[in-house]
Amino acid sequence: MRVRLWGTRGSLAAPGPETARYGGNTVSVEVWSDDGDVLVLDAGTGIRRLGAALLLEKPRRVDVLITHLHMDHIQGLGFFAPLYVPGLEVHLWGPASATKSLRQRFGRYMSPPLFPVRLRDLPCNLTVHEVCSEAFSVRSFQVEAGLVCHPGPTVGYRVSAWRARLAYLPDHEPALGLRGALLAGAWTSGYELSAGVDLLIHDAQFTDLEYETRIGWGHSTLRRAVEFAALAAARRLVFFHHDPSHDDAMLEAMSADAVGAPMPTLLGAEGATFELDER
Repeated sequence: MRVRLWGTRGSLAAPGPETARYGGNTVSVEVWSDDGDVLVLDAGTGIRRLGAALLLEKPRRVDVLITHLHMDHIQGLGFFAPLYVPGLEVHLWGPASATKSLRQRFGRYMSPPLFPVRLRDLPCNLTVHEVCSEAFSVRSFQVEAGLVCHPGPTVGYRVSAWRARLAYLPDHEPALGLRGALLAGAWTSGYELSAGVDLLIHDAQFTDLEYETRIGWGHSTLRRAVEFAALAAARRLVFFHHDPSHDDAMLEAMSADAVGAPMPTLLGAEGATFELDER
């Protein structure tokens, strides 16, 4: 399995020389299996360049898994090139809601006055799926979705291909309401999705000081991300969903909180690629 980061920023795109090292685009991740199948995780502004590169591979089918419908996770969807390829099979996956269907909620963004092209007018062969808590197959991938602690219907994903395992929790507040250590096992949000994975991509938006005034906003500190990864026994941890106000120097200063982590850690950067052995 090959994992590539195309957008690593949270909340709002923040391009500029001060964010060039780790990137200013909001979240989007590309995942390829060794069998040549592709998944896209979230549709932030990073999905525009991802889609252009993807068309060079001439895929027969593209699946986009959305964690939730906050704007930083869907703002790039209308600029995703595969949506405009006549007849290309494109599948959008995302969490269900008690109010409107997923197709209706996507349609609220992809319609005037927010966007000039309506979802129903796209030339691709589009299918929209509401994910449930049970595992499902997407070609050669096995996918599990589970609700995680973040405002509104929000899921995290566990993606497996043979023995390679990836967990993707870009918006996640595992320590909500806690002052002490995280609760053991499944008592902590997102644990079952992340247990024993080879690579965990996890929210690390706030410093400890920032978090004190942002409890309940649905995000993690970098220190809590390390604690969560250790609880889940993840083999590698990527810090993700960087705050738009944090420049490259700030992110590197924050990474000092990961000193002594029981697993290798890395600040998520646009263009970073990870190889996970499927066999």
